[in-house]
Amino acid sequence: MAAADQEHHVSVVCPRSYHDKSYLRGFLGTVGDLQKAGVLQDVVLEVGGRRFPCHRLVLSAASPYFRAMFTSDMAESRQKTVVLQGLDAGIFGEILSYIYSGTLHVSLDKVQPLYQAADLLQLDYMSETCSSYMVKNMKVECSNCVDLFNFADVFSLDIVRNRCLQCLHVNFAKVALSDEFCSLSVNQLTEIISHDELDVKEEITVWEAVVRWVQHSREERLHHLPSILPHIRFNLLTPDDTAAILEHPLVKEHPGSSTIRNVVKETEEELLFINPREGKYISRSFRPRRPYSFPVMAVTSDNNIYMLVSDLGVEEFDKLSAYKYKNSAVNNLHSLVGARMSTVSTFQRRDLYHFWYQQFLVRVEEILFYVAMGKTKFSTLIQMRKYDHHTDQWQECTHQELEQLDVPLGYGAAVSCGCHLYFIRKSDMHRYSPRQDLWEQRTPPRTDRSPATAVAMGTEIFCTDDLFTQTMVYDTESDIWQKLRGWSTQKYPSCLKISSPSFFVLENQLHIVLYIQAYGTARKGHYKFYVYDRD
Repeated sequence: MAAADQEHHVSVVCPRSYHDKSYLRGFLGTVGDLQKAGVLQDVVLEVGGRRFPCHRLVLSAASPYFRAMFTSDMAESRQKTVVLQGLDAGIFGEILSYIYSGTLHVSLDKVQPLYQAADLLQLDYMSETCSSYMVKNMKVECSNCVDLFNFADVFSLDIVRNRCLQCLHVNFAKVALSDEFCSLSVNQLTEIISHDELDVKEEITVWEAVVRWVQHSREERLHHLPSILPHIRFNLLTPDDTAAILEHPLVKEHPGSSTIRNVVKETEEELLFINPREGKYISRSFRPRRPYSFPVMAVTSDNNIYMLVSDLGVEEFDKLSAYKYKNSAVNNLHSLVGARMSTVSTFQRRDLYHFWYQQFLVRVEEILFYVAMGKTKFSTLIQMRKYDHHTDQWQECTHQELEQLDVPLGYGAAVSCGCHLYFIRKSDMHRYSPRQDLWEQRTPPRTDRSPATAVAMGTEIFCTDDLFTQTMVYDTESDIWQKLRGWSTQKYPSCLKISSPSFFVLENQLHIVLYIQAYGTARKGHYKFYVYDRD
């Protein structure tokens, strides 16, 4: 009965809640009026010799810094006048204006000290607003860019710092001539010049910038030179530029000149063993004694790497050299027999070189096959040889004639799947049986562009074109192609060029590595690794 009476009472009184949207604004305005009129102020903050009468309650509500000061047992909580250190009086006046009005006035000449004060007083909104303002209003002037970079470094403002780095990379040639450039620390300098997207027309510009930085304070900075030089891309310099650097006083007169000269002259090549899952790689170097063309490679089940390269000597341009890199603690490249493996003559190499050729090294059931596609005046061919481990010799295989295409031949992929070798172009596809030494045609992908990379996983073959615009998957058992849904190059802005895709399988998952480079730059790009999530 009592419960029923209570429900009846509630229905009679009709309780409701209302929110006055103008209350907070009116309350804040009244507080501001009290501050202007100097009414009810109970503390004086002294900054740089100037006195600012304020309200403890208002300061405590706005700032955790002041709340801790006035609500704890600190001496300031009992003082009528509190002296604040490390603040500028003019900037503190701007802060008080924000606290009492909710309005913040920011400009390029004030944004850094405003952020510094807001960081000290734990005014989060003010800090975030200043950080955003720096990013949006950053100018390309050298002084502004370098100054903000130094400031962002001190306060660990990653967003501002990254934006500054972009500005420094794009305007490096101009920034390097400014006085502010010489204020960079050695770590900042090496970080900037080592970036792949540094916008310089010639690499000598980077060397000249380093020289200017060192000479700005020669006695204090000269010892940093050996650690800076490896970040310069000396392989992009002309021989004359390299010779001039070796004769430069900074190099000749340096106590470690021999070490520096070795860095400048270093032309070592590297093999990178990469673990995309852990984001780590191991570098193994090799230095061929003779110039060579870009190698083709294959990896066997025991993780040995085979490389097939062509000598660039005039007399031996029609010869190939095969090398084997043993996956061991040894850090250099070994050939299969002594200093080099057996040298083989390629099919009509001299004739094909005048038109075009493409090469692959493919492993099928632990047998290595050298696959080459070439165009003569009369035909387009796939020619092959297989390597006999026992005799250390290359043996001829049955060739396959291809349809003549109106597009350049530089697009095609060779891949092994099961006990067969597949050669894929956009409008034709061929399967080779090593056991029967026989070619047969299969259903082509019929895409706009021919595949540039292909890999097999299980009974399926995945391939994509040279720009990674379309990925296809082929079922070797049903002879059917399907378009693979998923990642698109639209992930990257149009100012970046995506090229040289390469598929590979790791731990039964499909991966791709892409080469990404900014358009219109002489700098090298960088590689990105992705794994395909089929779910």
